[in-house]
Amino acid sequence: MSGFVEKPEPIQVPGLVHLHTGKVRELYRNEAGDLVMVASDRISAYDWVLPTEIPDKGRVLTRLSLWWFDQLADLVPHHVLSTELPAGVPADWEGRTLVCKSLRMAPVECVARGYLTGSGLAEYQESRTVCGLALPEGLVDGSELPAPIFTPATKAAVGEHDENVSYEEVARQVGADTAAQLRQATLATYTRARDIARKRGIILADTKFEFGFDGDTLVVADEVLTPDSSRFWPAEQWEPGHAQPSYDKQYVRDWLTSAESGWDRAGEQPPPALPQHVVDATRAKYVEAYERLTGVPWS
Repeated sequence: MSGFVEKPEPIQVPGLVHLHTGKVRELYRNEAGDLVMVASDRISAYDWVLPTEIPDKGRVLTRLSLWWFDQLADLVPHHVLSTELPAGVPADWEGRTLVCKSLRMAPVECVARGYLTGSGLAEYQESRTVCGLALPEGLVDGSELPAPIFTPATKAAVGEHDENVSYEEVARQVGADTAAQLRQATLATYTRARDIARKRGIILADTKFEFGFDGDTLVVADEVLTPDSSRFWPAEQWEPGHAQPSYDKQYVRDWLTSAESGWDRAGEQPPPALPQHVVDATRAKYVEAYERLTGVPWS
């Protein structure tokens, strides 16, 4: 059992048609046919969208994505048309709303890994592979890989797991030429972002991109290189052999699995509301990631 603990009712705005409620974002279409993406402060963990929000989280994701789109613009175009608020929307949408091109989306999560952890580590421990790609012996949790690898996954509905798939499966689904484009763009953007982050004292362990097509042009969409879509580790604390401290929702995961929460992850009950100290610590991590990467104070 998983999904939304309390699924929100979408806000109705004249001139906008509500299309979808995601884990974090609400998606609308305007009268011109463009998409309007609104990043909420919702947070998910263990396939649940939690009942407690993290203040400013949606604005951090939006502002950081815009910053990254600028850093990557010479490699791949992005889908953002405007950050101007549509008429009649709530004031709270300020800073969390993007008007974007409507694209023909590729049905795959494009994941790049430069370090071994998470689901990649679990597969490696069983077979010395990740998504079918053979890796050297002797790697541990947090090891840097010899070179970044493309490890795609299927897109899952809210409350379900993305599932890692092989490159060959992606080629079967979308065709060999499109699969090659997705792999090349994923690795190029990851490598650029990894190098930028390194200069700021942050390790980009892995990240996922979503791509679509504007005619024949490949375009990066949704969010990019945020703590929700990436594993960022403080470089000064990197020590392979165990789980690394990270700029993400780890405080939330740790609390949910602690005795304090009283929640049984394997049970039928949804997770409880987060206490204020977990909310505050999680918000601080998102803000710190933004400030360290961009060099701009949060305000």
